[in-house]
Order: sequence, then C-alpha cells, then structure tokens
Amino acid sequence: MAQKETTICAPATSGGGAIALIRVSGPEAIRIISRIFKPTDNQVDILNTKGYTLILGTISSQGEFIDEVLVSLFRSPLSYTGEDMAEICCHASAFIQQRIMEIIIGQGAETASPGEFTRRAFMNGKMDLSQAEAVADIIASDSEAAHRLAATQLRGGFSSEIEKLRQELLSFASLIELELDFSEEDVMFADRFAMTETIIKIKSLVDRLASSFRLGNAIKKGIPVVIAGRPNVGKSSLLNVLLQEERAIVSEIPGTTRDTIEEVLHLGGVLFRFIDTAGLRETDSRDKVEAKGIERTKAKVENADVVLAVAEATDRADDTAAFARTIAEMTGSIGTKIILVINKSDLVSEKQISKLKKELIALCEVPLVFVSATKSSGIEELKKYLTGSVETGSLKAPQYIVTNARHYEALKNVSESLTRALDGFRDGIPTELIATDIRQAIYYLGLITGRITPDDILGEIFSKFCIGK
Repeated sequence: MAQKETTICAPATSGGGAIALIRVSGPEAIRIISRIFKPTDNQVDILNTKGYTLILGTISSQGEFIDEVLVSLFRSPLSYTGEDMAEICCHASAFIQQRIMEIIIGQGAETASPGEFTRRAFMNGKMDLSQAEAVADIIASDSEAAHRLAATQLRGGFSSEIEKLRQELLSFASLIELELDFSEEDVMFADRFAMTETIIKIKSLVDRLASSFRLGNAIKKGIPVVIAGRPNVGKSSLLNVLLQEERAIVSEIPGTTRDTIEEVLHLGGVLFRFIDTAGLRETDSRDKVEAKGIERTKAKVENADVVLAVAEATDRADDTAAFARTIAEMTGSIGTKIILVINKSDLVSEKQISKLKKELIALCEVPLVFVSATKSSGIEELKKYLTGSVETGSLKAPQYIVTNARHYEALKNVSESLTRALDGFRDGIPTELIATDIRQAIYYLGLITGRITPDDILGEIFSKFCIGK
C-alpha cells in the first residue's frame, strides 16, 4: 500500500522513569532528525547512515542545548511502520520531551493521532488488522494468560487460522462460480456431498472460535468472581484473607456492606476480579440504601463468571442447599461456575464438618470447600477451585481463543452465512444463492484480518490506541 505523505511524531513512553522515547515516522523523518541532531562522532552523516543504527549525540535548537540523546534509525521498509523512522531516547523530563516535540514539529512534522504508528504499519503491510489490535491488547495485558493470548495474536497465530478458513472458502467459492459460468452446459465441477462436508467442518471450527469468546474476554479483562451470601456469613472477611489485606470493613452488624467492593488478584497466571457484595436478605423497605445494595448484588451475580456462594458451617444442610439453588437461579448464564464456600468451619467440630459435607454432597451439584476466614484455613484449597474454574487447558492452544468483540461478531456472521449455505444444499435452492452466502462468509472473515477494511472500522479500532503507538 502507498505510504502517507506526512511525517508524524509523538512520545512513545508514559510519565515516570528516567528515560523517555519520542518516535518520528514518515518520508521526512530522517531528514528532520539530521537538522536537529548533532552526532558526537563528527564523521557520522545521518542522511547516509544505514538502518538499525544507534547514534549518540545532542539535540539543539538555535544554539540552545536541549539534551544528550541516543537516536535509533530505521529505513523503509524495515521499520515498525514500514516507513523511514527514527526514535529519540532522551531524559524523561517533561520539559525536555515538550521542547524536542516542539522542535520536530517546527521542522514540518505533525503530532500523531492515537494509534497512528500502528495504523501505518497495517496500511503498509507490516501486520494484518487482528495483529494490529493485538498491539493494544499486549500493552494492556496485566496477567500471564492475557499476555499469552495477545502475544499469540500479535505473532499471527490467530490470523493464520482465520486465513486457512478463508482460503478453503475461496477454493469452495471458485468451484461454484465455475459451475455458474458453465450453467448452460449443465456441468458440475464439485461433489455436492464433499462440499457439504467442507462447510460443516469450517462451520464447526468457526463456532468453536466464537464459543471461546466468553473465556477469552474474561481472561483479557479479568475473571469476575462475585462473593455472595447472607449478611454476616463472612464475605468481607473472606475477601480480606484472599487479598491478604484489610480491604473491606468487617463488622458483626448486619448490612455493613451496602455497595459492591472490587479488587483484583493474580492466581495461576490469571487475573481474578473479586466483587464483595451486600448481604442477601429480606430488608426493611424503608432502608432504601441497603435495598439498593441488594439489587446490585443480584445484578453482579447475574453477570458473574464465578460465584462464591458463602454460607456458615453452623447452618443446616437443607438451608445451605436451598441458598445454593437460589444463587444458581440468579445467574444469567449456564456457563457460570458456582463454588459453595462454607465459612466459619472453626466454630464446629471435625465430626460435624464431616457430617455436613456428606449431606451437602448429596443435596448439591456444585464444588464444595470448607474455610475459616478468621483462621485463614481452607484458603489454598479455595484458590485451587478458583483456578480450576478457568478452562486453563484451552490456553495451551491460544490461537483458538477469541478475545476481541469485533472478531466475535464477525465469526457469528460467518456461522450464520454457512448455516444458510447448508440449508440451501439441503433444500436444493439455486447455486447462485448458495454462492452469495459463501461470499458473505468470506467477507466477514476478511473483516477480521483486514482483507476488507471499511474506513469506519479502522477509525474505531485505532482511536482506542494510546498516542505514540
């Protein structure tokens, strides 16, 4: 693709630290650097220096010394953007960065818009669209699992799977188009049974990818874990002992927690977002604050991936089982994992715990763990249940996990198009109509990798990037 005419610049590092990086990219990038930068080695000619070269020197403006810097040169097309590029490594003073930016802009460069460096990399064929989106994901990744998914996508693992599907459909479509060209001769170029089997196979993989979005999105943003239960069962104490800090207020007074409290914790390389909620109980209609808290609790349970249903070891087995069923009814998805947590196990004997455990196993079909938040017992076992609630086996094939809502929507459209094509073969509809559905599926797969790139989609994607990337 053709390069853009303008030369852009922007800081590529956030505040803090001792060193900052300023990027310059475009047809005039190296020429601009040559006018404002003086190499320490007087023999160095910036305009004739090869790419992948580091040069020490100073930046000055009209005799004003600004900073001693290290300049990295990259020549087109062997750069991040595919254009001529330079990166200035300077001291991280806000004043120094601002002055260098002013000097570069004064030489004819423009301030880059959010994501413009990566957008140019995409436009110049350095990466496809899903890889470009992974750049933002890898910057935002805050767990080992999220980083692994983003890194796989950045290296093209996901793209290659999508491209395989697209190529299969293209081959499929070419046979159908060939038949349409020879329709008057009534020539058939492909076996209808083999075609149907191919579509079924492709649709199966597309559906598998789409179904992975719930997991991928949760790993990307953090697995939401709601701690729910009656007042005073120890929900806040449980949150505190999991976090190993006094995050939530603990009191013997029922209804202390009136709003949700959210904190994060890394377990087994996965980020979990714990949400402590108001106690579930029938409340006085005059207590509007507590009633509002309970409504929020129900909403959080409905949208949770994991619910820690907390009860007390002193409760009757029938009551605890009924509570677990109530939580199950509140959840909005059959994919929600419920872990029944029996707190305050230090208040009963081992014999009572054994008896209660047998009764609950007979009454409930959810994982069960006994803990004591005050004694910190059973917590490691609970953490194992939490990490086990995530389909970590899927992470061994990260190229098959979808983390992007745009990709998910496109895959759903692919599946719908292929379903119509299968129905068409079954019902004997005209081949040209089946060809239309196949072309639509190819179109939606192309949207994922950027084979099809409507400007509004590009604008939406790159507007979410940080400036300098």
